[in-house]
Amino acid sequence: MTTSTHAFWLAGRRATGESAFDVTSPWDGRLVGTVSVPTDAQTEEAVAAAHAAVDAFAATPAHVRAAALDHVARRIAERTDEAARLISDENGKPMKWARGEVGRAVSVFRFASEEARRFNGGEAQRLDTDAGGTGRLALTRRFPKGAVLGIAPFNFPLNLCAHKVAPAIAAGVPIILKPAPATPLSALLIGELLAETDLPAGSWSVLTVPNDRMPALVQDERLPVISFTGSDTVGYSIMDSVPRKHCTLELGGNGAAVVLGDYASDEDLDRAASRIATFSNYQGGQSCVSVQRVIADAAVYDRLAEKVVAAVGAQVTGDPADEATDVGPLISEAAAIRVEEWTDEAVREGARLLVGGKRDGASYAPTVLADVPDGTRLARDEVFGPVLTLHRVDGEEAAFAAVNASRYGLQAGVFTHDVQAAFRAHRALEVGGVIIGDVPSYRADQMPYGGAKMSGVGREGVRYAMDDYTYERVMVLTGLAL
Repeated sequence: MTTSTHAFWLAGRRATGESAFDVTSPWDGRLVGTVSVPTDAQTEEAVAAAHAAVDAFAATPAHVRAAALDHVARRIAERTDEAARLISDENGKPMKWARGEVGRAVSVFRFASEEARRFNGGEAQRLDTDAGGTGRLALTRRFPKGAVLGIAPFNFPLNLCAHKVAPAIAAGVPIILKPAPATPLSALLIGELLAETDLPAGSWSVLTVPNDRMPALVQDERLPVISFTGSDTVGYSIMDSVPRKHCTLELGGNGAAVVLGDYASDEDLDRAASRIATFSNYQGGQSCVSVQRVIADAAVYDRLAEKVVAAVGAQVTGDPADEATDVGPLISEAAAIRVEEWTDEAVREGARLLVGGKRDGASYAPTVLADVPDGTRLARDEVFGPVLTLHRVDGEEAAFAAVNASRYGLQAGVFTHDVQAAFRAHRALEVGGVIIGDVPSYRADQMPYGGAKMSGVGREGVRYAMDDYTYERVMVLTGLAL
């Protein structure tokens, strides 16, 4: 891994500024790379270029945009091992999960290339269904709302950047991508691959600006669309600061896995426990849809709890470069200390620690607690770490009420064989996605993804992001012989 200074991407070209910052590994603190920081003048140049490119980029033929997206998908796939190592080095993600993230990013760019070819074909509507519309036809197409500011988080440093950039290019919308300062290298790799295409120069930039310069970009009127993934505190502060902008916010969660009483065989519970253990700890628990709460019917609770504790205790922790590692470090020691504080608080308030509960630097052991008091931060908020809480309930109605008791509503998983219960869950649960027969952590990158309540507004997923970046414009043709 080179430690030379990495350039950023300004309106499609490589550029360097007057200062730089270091990117270090959360696992061992070693230097992963040094990244150049754009000056204020360079940032202004990128914004001006994106704003100026709006009309021309929208008029770019679909095949040009689709070919560029196909190229990026193919090139990421060709560089899978390199990209996975980059993710692991800067993020601390175990290699098995890093490779999975690379594969998902390939799919996102491929899905976007497909959508680019069929997007904006126009929808015709006869208006002569009423006498006043005789001889008239309405044609609806979608056009950019303006250049997009995409603000990406650290936990999926390649794929969540892909979810900002690929839909914008597919829709012909210029985008400025601001990656997380802790993990900018994966975003810069996307820039490197975009630079190999024939996309117009102003259609994209990757700016490695620090967080304290983000408000100026947020406030800039030439960036009327903001796509943000991160914490609810930051996301809603952005929305509140720019009430006339269009904001898509993909925020936090307090993911619940419900196990209903009919999911009762040993085979059922073994599967549920395995999925819960894996997806409460994957990415070190640093996923908006990781399993934080298990809400189990009293009929299966005791057997499930025993199996969950055993499965969580069997998770392999350690060096993310080791192919056997399931759980690596958190993004920083400060993040691990916060998880430790929340867990210790819950235990002081009466929670029972069943496994884990130990911190070593930036690493926190996979942890399970029971009887967590409602008022604790661990019960109320998103822990964003490898910590799982167990809750006993009596019946389906109580289980669904427990899910809805959270102020978050991103996704929920429901383990059941009852199709009627599945439809009742879909109707009752105040979340953006209900996953039947699995954990809330399942996400297909082409499906609509987003939350209710404090988990955000709008939807990601390639086609749905394209809709968020554009608006409908209708043209009425008059005097036609229909």
